[in-house]
Order: sequence, then C-alpha cells, then structure tokens
Amino acid sequence: MALKLYFHPLASFCHKVLIALYENALPFDPVIVDLGNETSREAFRQVWPPLKFPVLVDEARQATVAESATVIDYLDSFATPERPLIPHDPDLAWQARMWDRLFDDMLQMPMQKVVLDALRPADSRDPFGVEQAKTDIRTAFAFMEERWSQAGWAIGPDFTLADCSAAPALFYADTICPLGEDFPRLKAYFKRLKQRPSVARVMREAQPYFPMFPLNPKPSI
Repeated sequence: MALKLYFHPLASFCHKVLIALYENALPFDPVIVDLGNETSREAFRQVWPPLKFPVLVDEARQATVAESATVIDYLDSFATPERPLIPHDPDLAWQARMWDRLFDDMLQMPMQKVVLDALRPADSRDPFGVEQAKTDIRTAFAFMEERWSQAGWAIGPDFTLADCSAAPALFYADTICPLGEDFPRLKAYFKRLKQRPSVARVMREAQPYFPMFPLNPKPSI
C-alpha cells in the first residue's frame, strides 16, 4: 500500500490515527497541514475540500478516507495489520466502536468547545458555555470511572480502536480538567496509555507544537 496521511501533530483526532499506524508499524508518508498557511491550505483543499483532518490517501487503491474511526476501520480492512484494532469478535467490535464514540462525544467535543472559545476575540467568548463544557468533562470522567476495570485496556486485554480514541481524548481533557485523585481507575488507565509505545511516540512528536495550544497550562508529557 502507498499511504499518505494529511494531519497536524497537535490535533487530537489525528493522534487517534497516528496511534493506529504506529501500533502496527504501518508505513506511510506524513503530510503536515498548516491551515494558517495559504499554500498548505490550498494543497489540502485539493485533496479534501472540507479541510478537516485527518485524511488518509491510499494511492494504490485510489481511496481518500476521512474521519478518524473510519480511517482505522479502513486500515484494518485493507492494510492487513498484524494486530487489528477492531476485534473480530462481534461482541467486542461493537464495544470498541461504542467507546470510540463515547470518548469523542463525551470528552473530545466539550474539550474542543473550551479550546475554540480561547481562540475567539475576547468580546465574543462564551464563559457560561466554557464552564458547562468543563462540567461535561468532569461528568464524563465520573461516568467512565464507574465502568472502568482495574487493569488492561478499554474493553479487555487487547489494545483496540477504543484505546486509540481514549489516549488523545484523555490527554487533552486532563489538561483542561485534571483527573486528580477522584478518578483513580481512570487515572491509572491513562497512565498505562501514556506508557504504550505508540501513544508515547505520538505525544513526543506533538511536544514541539504544545506552545501553540491556546490555554494555560500547556499540555505536557
């Protein structure tokens, strides 16, 4: 396969796909997209007009694949990974997909609300909405804490799509609303995630871009 990934190293949804690629040592050509640079922006527009990343281009199959979970599904189907990230067992497969959506909906979406608000002009900000988003993050932490196991990965002993999704969601949510001691099982799981080689590599590669994060404190690994 001749794979090309359009992404930005700071973007949480891109982290999900990078983790999947590194998890199975799948070769690909990285293309960093800078939407603030007109040349980079227009080059990406030719590939994917909505200008939302990540986007995977499989030149051999003439396929352009958008949306992080769909990209991972595509890799499982066509890149013949050694360790598929969507389980073959249908009972585990729906759980992996469900937790992928929960991490996106319950953590990523409110986290992005807070981040995007910080990028607005001061007179256009929504402090009430930001506080509600932070409350939503803490509510999600509590929901997940009640359902988390003491060891292992999101849905069992194998690393899956759910864990690819959990890593960036927890990383940025923890930056905005630190997990603290109220969520010991979730915090222990997050620690295991950060030690996973594929996750650790993504975070190391993102580190030079952390100063671009519009909130304080900045993310750290």
